[in-house]
Amino acid sequence: MGQCVKPFNDGCAANDEFQSANSGLQRGELVRDLLRQRVQIPPVPSDSLARPRLDGKISEALTSRSVLFVEAPCGYGKSHAVVNALGSADMTADQVRWVALNSQDNAPSRFLTLLAIALDLPETPEQGLQSGATFSDTLSMMQVALARKNSGQPRVLVLDNLQNLSNPAVVDLLQQLVTDFPAGSSIVLISRKALPFETHSLELENRFIRIGPEALEFSRSETFEFFRSATTNSELTSVAVDNLYDMTEGWATPLALYRREVYQNIERKPIQETPSVERFLKESVLGNLTPGQMRSMRGIAELELCSDELFLALEPLLPETGFVPSQAVERGLPLKSMPGRGRWYRINPLLQEWLKSPVMAGYSERMLQASRWFGIRDQFPEALKYALLAGDAEEVIRIASEGSEALLLGQDTASLLRLRKSLPVQLLERSVRLRIVYSWVHAIGGQFRQARALIDGLAEPDQKEQAARICALRAFILRGEGSVGPALEMADRALAEGELSTQGQLVTQMVRSSALCAAGRFQEAREANRAASRLAREAGDSGSEALAVYAHARIELGKGALKHAEQLLRTGLDTAMQELSRPARIGETRLQLNLVLVLWHQGREAEADRLLVTCGRHAEQTRDLGLLLAMTIRVLMCRAQGRLEDAFVWIGRAERTMHSWQVDESLFVPVLEALKANCWLSQNQIDSADQAVRKLAPYREAGCVPELFPMMPGLLDCLQVRVDLARGDLVRARETLQGIRERYEGAIPWGVELHMRLLEAVIVLDEKGPVVAVKILSTVVTEAAAEHFISPFRELRSELQELMVKGFGQMPEGAFKEALGELFELRASAAGADTLAEPISEREQGVLELIAKGLSNQEIADKLHISLHTVKTHARRINAKLEVKSRTQAIVRARELGLL
Repeated sequence: MGQCVKPFNDGCAANDEFQSANSGLQRGELVRDLLRQRVQIPPVPSDSLARPRLDGKISEALTSRSVLFVEAPCGYGKSHAVVNALGSADMTADQVRWVALNSQDNAPSRFLTLLAIALDLPETPEQGLQSGATFSDTLSMMQVALARKNSGQPRVLVLDNLQNLSNPAVVDLLQQLVTDFPAGSSIVLISRKALPFETHSLELENRFIRIGPEALEFSRSETFEFFRSATTNSELTSVAVDNLYDMTEGWATPLALYRREVYQNIERKPIQETPSVERFLKESVLGNLTPGQMRSMRGIAELELCSDELFLALEPLLPETGFVPSQAVERGLPLKSMPGRGRWYRINPLLQEWLKSPVMAGYSERMLQASRWFGIRDQFPEALKYALLAGDAEEVIRIASEGSEALLLGQDTASLLRLRKSLPVQLLERSVRLRIVYSWVHAIGGQFRQARALIDGLAEPDQKEQAARICALRAFILRGEGSVGPALEMADRALAEGELSTQGQLVTQMVRSSALCAAGRFQEAREANRAASRLAREAGDSGSEALAVYAHARIELGKGALKHAEQLLRTGLDTAMQELSRPARIGETRLQLNLVLVLWHQGREAEADRLLVTCGRHAEQTRDLGLLLAMTIRVLMCRAQGRLEDAFVWIGRAERTMHSWQVDESLFVPVLEALKANCWLSQNQIDSADQAVRKLAPYREAGCVPELFPMMPGLLDCLQVRVDLARGDLVRARETLQGIRERYEGAIPWGVELHMRLLEAVIVLDEKGPVVAVKILSTVVTEAAAEHFISPFRELRSELQELMVKGFGQMPEGAFKEALGELFELRASAAGADTLAEPISEREQGVLELIAKGLSNQEIADKLHISLHTVKTHARRINAKLEVKSRTQAIVRARELGLL
């Protein structure tokens, strides 16, 4: 490699100080006065974003003798986050000592003097050093003096810009300070780089906490909040904010700079071309790099993912370089480590876009070399992608011919469709193999008509020769279109032919598993999935194994086993991680998307939001139809948060994307129309919702079950029930519910079942009153609580509000009830009469009190001057309202509720 720098040589002037490390501090008090100016808390902009969750995380870490390490590249708001957290914890300025370090502080004597000033110690380090003490002894004496102070001991000492300390002598002092810090105080270390000393002993003592860029970067919802004023004033659209978030991934400083320019009405440009952002990237992020290191960063930016090994393979085609990716990470540059075997890194998209322009000389040669590097390792989708970027048509065709099966299993649809455009027409015409491959490509991409056209046009001899493969392909197409029965039949025909390759059998078993799951035949679906898993292991294909795990998780989702599904998905992702010395395939992306779906069902929105950003981007890059699921979850999130305008924006984006990808309407129209109906119901626009539901009628009647949305048919019917309820037509609502049950023939997916029973409770509330309705609701709540399945309640929030108010007090206590209380804005009050679904009347109260005194029914009748029949009627109603079966139980329950 070129000029490789040492880990701590950051190009600063600190090395000059090493020569005078053992000398006393010159110019005494004058220098101390200058240093005193640096011991102050930095200001925070008045318009900074409130982040209570991060504030809480930081303040909770500041316990006695604890060490909080805040590590992130430049521009992540490390110092501001700590200042805000200290303010939110009500710490006064005299309880905090803040030291901003620079490269001149690499002299041990100067570092010790800064500490003495910050900690307000009467003894000066010079006195100890002049008496012959070592630096370590001097620091020990300072710590003893600090521990003895009765007043004025700070609660928090903050050492900022720690990356500037590189002198080994100062690093040793820093480690000593951290290890032996006195009780009652805590230390915060802020740095762009990893700490230059080990911390495992502190971690084992529960004294060390690290907060990294993943906690500091803005979430998507925080980014929208940050730009709320701009969107309210129509200076930015929600689409623009979403693009900003995708580009920056929540990098705080570029977002703040861009917002400033928006507010100043400066000419709008893409964020990477905005002057203040460009200056930040050039001067603050990359400012200390040598020309060779800068070339290294530009070389890394050319690649989607990069490892040291791949970079070294390309280095002969780069001008003289400065470091490899792992060293760039050590320098504190914004590269994220990707999990998996080996060390793979991904550069921040904003910085990547800026570094890629203009293109460096030799780009095509480097891309071709990258293609060959992946090809040698049998990673054909990546090899194909870089061959396309190199623009080498011959290499592209060679990879397509040699690795067609592997390309399909990799399922990089975007690269394969780009390749389709560059293939000579005559090559596709004469190659039956390529025609079938590209029929698969179109089918995977949701272009079912184009997929059929390629295989329908085959000559009859070719069709007979390839009968098994064609049947497998037709089964895949039928399943993609939502035709469950025909897909199952065609898949069985394909397997019966007995001529399928291992990969062909694998895909066909997955089609069978998906179709059987959609039909509610979960045990048979599981058996088909086991067969697919076995074939994937035999083929040694980790991407297909991931898809098999995904299929298993979908079965568990259909059964309502959210916790088991989550365990499967996380195990699958952990397993795939061990194989990831390459970009993620669709298998891993689908695992992530379905994990997002599970998190959404359980109301864990913050976790879902963070994961959705990553897997949504992967789906878009590989042209995976899972992107439709990602966008659907985005719509549901926006709707749940009351951001209906943003929800419709996402629906529009999904519609445009599916059209631009030329996806057949059968795959996305039912989903998007259902989402529109859902949002219109939230706005009480019943006519609009009704029109959307009418558009869905053909899909409902055909029993269409899209592969990505196995619960879709029942949920479409549930929409019809909700429209009927909104119109007040209870009779039709009841008939529709009954029709759903008959059509499913008892094999109803659990999520659909919950929706139906909740709607039934709403209908019963009007038909039979609150007592019966609350019983149904309580049963559903108890079942849903086992899996924390809260999404049906969120979906039907407006319909359930009245019933929930009546029945909330009677629900079993626990985390699920708390979550429902938060969702429906209900508080769990102490058990009392107000928790009854139907209150005890004044006359019933009188009867109840006499029952409690032990009077017989006849004695109560005589005392109240009413008939014996009336007393018995009152007693029956009291028992029903208290949900008990005897006089004794009624008395006990009434006392619990404070009625007696």
